[in-house]
Amino acid sequence: MTDDDRVGPPLLGGERETLRAFLDYHRATLAMKCRGLSDEELRQRSMPPSTLSLLGLVRHMAEVERAWFRRVFEDNDAPMVWSDRIDFQAAYDASASTRAEAFAAWEAEVGNSRRIEEAAGSLDLTGHQPRWGEDVSLRMVMVHVLLEYGRHNGHADFLREGVDGTVGA
Repeated sequence: MTDDDRVGPPLLGGERETLRAFLDYHRATLAMKCRGLSDEELRQRSMPPSTLSLLGLVRHMAEVERAWFRRVFEDNDAPMVWSDRIDFQAAYDASASTRAEAFAAWEAEVGNSRRIEEAAGSLDLTGHQPRWGEDVSLRMVMVHVLLEYGRHNGHADFLREGVDGTVGA
């Protein structure tokens, strides 16, 4: 894959710096997997019965960013991006979506997440995860979201290869 402008995490960084860098690296990976594709190609689904598409993954990660940063640390009642109720599956339906719409939502949520994390005094900051009814630390949230990106970037690898044969990073 060309145009790899991702910045790798530090080899000797501290905990927070490393978590932040890995999150940004995975965010950049998802964007890179979508680079150069048309809206139609981004909406192309994997093999049936799956409805996964690259655009659906971008929409889903907008939901993940909102659910784990904004809803935990700022507004437990903030609405989801793509559904009226807590339905992460709704984001996967990108059949009527566009790159502009999906990326605008995702980039806005990433911006909110970064702002929340950067303003926090420590990784021990506690917020309330309304879906679980439990308090969680910023550290736990960052690790959870990082794992979500890792999982879904693996999906993005297969989806991109299916669209145009592109493999790698």
